[in-house]
Amino acid sequence: MSRNAAVVLESPHVLSEVCGANDSNLRVMEELLGARILSRGNELFVETDDTETQDLLSDMLGELKEHVNMGQSPNPDLIRAVYDSLTQNTEEQRREFKNTSINITATGAQVFPRSYAQAVYIGAMTDYDMVFGIGPAGTGKTYLAVAHALREVLSRRKRKLILTRPVVEAGERLGFLPGDLAQKINPYLKPLYDAMESLAPGETIQKLEDDRVIEIAPLAYMRGRSLNDCYIILDEAQNTTQEQMKMFLTRIGEGSRAVITGDITQVDLPDRRKSGLLHAMKILGTIPEIHFSYFTSRDVVRNALVKKIIEAYEAEAH
Repeated sequence: MSRNAAVVLESPHVLSEVCGANDSNLRVMEELLGARILSRGNELFVETDDTETQDLLSDMLGELKEHVNMGQSPNPDLIRAVYDSLTQNTEEQRREFKNTSINITATGAQVFPRSYAQAVYIGAMTDYDMVFGIGPAGTGKTYLAVAHALREVLSRRKRKLILTRPVVEAGERLGFLPGDLAQKINPYLKPLYDAMESLAPGETIQKLEDDRVIEIAPLAYMRGRSLNDCYIILDEAQNTTQEQMKMFLTRIGEGSRAVITGDITQVDLPDRRKSGLLHAMKILGTIPEIHFSYFTSRDVVRNALVKKIIEAYEAEAH
């Protein structure tokens, strides 16, 4: 292979970040490109005469360099996302993927999209007052919603973050759990707390709760409220009934933003057809002020194995 195809990474820091510990990132790139990647000093190049593969490595390294310069350390998930973006998206889509992020200034946390669908979702949460994030587990729909909500609350763009999910269709069981209402519903909201705790120190989250800036609200307790200047996240929306979904959506007041997340392949209601999320998708899709973001197994970022599991289930269903 010609040395002219080599990519030069002049910064030792960028070179180290791109290669990863013990060149672990290079091994991922080799798997994706189907060819060995060699390094000589500050040069990286792929051992092949195929010019398309050479160009793809050059483009991947250029994208990863930009991510490093923005403060994001490349890991296998990011590398696969960059590869997918380069091979499956248009130039305009790649630009949106690369230039979108959530910066939580108060904690210093930065969250970057791992797919074009995630980039569109992040942009929609800024531009629309109501956003639906619909897709399988591991696509980041809940994590990104929590990150965006924390940014809005900690920067005081919104006065309160309200977390809710439909646990009350089996509400009588909550009475057998110890503690007050918040303690009873906390286990159901653990995924949201896990996301928050990865983005902000525990003491910050605790203070927000103590100051009632973060509020836990069982879905049934939302009836009759009017939520102004709030950021509301409804998680696991596929398990709302149609009546619950209508009730929730009509609570949204002035200056509020709502993000509704769900996985329509995991409806736990006795009659799947009565899912409030499926019904909302059917009747609200033509309202221009509401955005629907759809994720597929291609957008899974949790673990490469999760993507394969979801694809296996999808194949079996068809």
